[in-house]
Amino acid sequence: MHRHPATPHHRDGSLRTRHPRRTLNVAHDSPSRLLRCAQTARCPHCGNPIDRHSTTGPDPVSLHPGELPVELVPADYRWHLASGIAYPAGDGNPWCRIAHPAVCPADTHPVDLPDSLNAIRRRLALHTRRLIDTAGFTTPPSPPPPTPEDPGCRPQRPVVQLLYTHYLAPVPVEDIQCVAQTVRRTRCATPVLAPGTAPGRWTLMPATPRTHSARHLALPTRDIAVYDLAHLSYREQLRWRTQHCPTHAPPTAAPDLALADWEPFGPLVHHPFTATRLPANPRPHR
Repeated sequence: MHRHPATPHHRDGSLRTRHPRRTLNVAHDSPSRLLRCAQTARCPHCGNPIDRHSTTGPDPVSLHPGELPVELVPADYRWHLASGIAYPAGDGNPWCRIAHPAVCPADTHPVDLPDSLNAIRRRLALHTRRLIDTAGFTTPPSPPPPTPEDPGCRPQRPVVQLLYTHYLAPVPVEDIQCVAQTVRRTRCATPVLAPGTAPGRWTLMPATPRTHSARHLALPTRDIAVYDLAHLSYREQLRWRTQHCPTHAPPTAAPDLALADWEPFGPLVHHPFTATRLPANPRPHR
């Protein structure tokens, strides 16, 4: 049987239109290497869609999808995007973005919100209730209490030193995954601590830098277990900081499908994750 060639019209006589497929690329002059198609997620507290964007600071921001007129958003709540980076201010356009935590129905707001933002929050609350009723979203359980320190186990969220800065890893060092995109447009499954790369060293370091200045408050600290990468080269430490495997290490042009999971370490905020003893049996690096 021979297949008939495609006609420019449908069976009902309407014109058939074909949209050309576009390939997503990252501009060379863009400060962000993230593809916007992969940064759409759902809020873990209310289940509503959010857009994650990089900021000038160390932490990303979750923005409410879609733009809003500036007349409905106060100046303190306005955000704008420039080359993939989110800035907490207006850029003079009649449209702006708003951070999702400002209108999240699961978040408590001690300050009264404007009527325009309360309307958006009520609409998101109705959508959350609809998701819960249809089993499309479940409220997250309360986080378990931190377990007591076990010297024989490896830290679940270790403290890593690279580029003269302490960072808190989201998972054990051996499980940190590359954030680059593969040729199949999926996230790379190779760990950052890939076979054949030089591993770090577990050592005891002070939680805060020792200072002798009278202007700074001396915090009562003790030595904690740190996965030290300072003995590696600058290029290797930069690969760890950008969370790439050796194949997708800079200066490769492969875009990123996720943000780097590093979190700046704070001795007071991250006190439950600190370990004062070195792991007795760390996982061997193959």
